[in-house]
Amino acid sequence: MANLTIKPLADRVIVEPAAAETKTASGLIIPDTAQEKPQKGTVMAVGNGKKDEPMTVSVGDTVLYGKYAGTEFKFDGADYLIMRESDILAII
Repeated sequence: MANLTIKPLADRVIVEPAAAETKTASGLIIPDTAQEKPQKGTVMAVGNGKKDEPMTVSVGDTVLYGKYAGTEFKFDGADYLIMRESDILAII
């Protein structure tokens, strides 16, 4: 796991998206233009939460999130998403 120096505020979470599928189950290669955006990732950093609402996810959790959730950004050459904890659908 990368050591992030970014600390999200309030109920925000930084997630590293999982790699997109490059092959189908039968072995066909999916071109870059047809690959779907992953909806699963690993939590890299967590904010302190809001008053009276503690955070339920922690660093290292694998989570599922909505298809259009969060804002993408690059940091030290890696892609990340920053989103509210409410955008996370489940912990795997």
